Amino acid sequence: MIRGIGAAMGDAGRIKGTVEDLRRWGFGPDPAFEALIAEEGGRAIGLCLYFRSFSTWRGMPGAYVQDLYVDPESRGGGLGRALLAALARHVAPRGWGYIRLSVDAANVAAQGFYRRAGFAHKAEDLIHQIDGADFRRLAGEMP
Repeated sequence: MIRGIGAAMGDAGRIKGTVEDLRRWGFGPDPAFEALIAEEGGRAIGLCLYFRSFSTWRGMPGAYVQDLYVDPESRGGGLGRALLAALARHVAPRGWGYIRLSVDAANVAAQGFYRRAGFAHKAEDLIHQIDGADFRRLAGEMP
């Protein structure tokens, strides 16, 4: 399903994560993420992969959705919204009070989907990222 996200975005070649990476980081005593998987007839048709986030401004934890995917043949029936609702029901008893995510600027269809689901774009927030050689250089700097 993660490869399906990349294919839908026209960026399948950018996906570097492997099944082994998911096993390593998603399972064990300190998993880096959790996932809700929707199945139909024993076949996975939907994924909501998320991890814990913390907002100092809100003073509470929440969920950051890294990947939300619905198989193209299953789209339009409410499964994406059902996965988000299941996530909210799953984390609310833990005291988590919000869901955050980012949407590719070119993915207008997804932006509309999230708006219809009640999500609001926060114009005051811009996502910044560092990785690769720049990340390694920063990690090597002396405090």
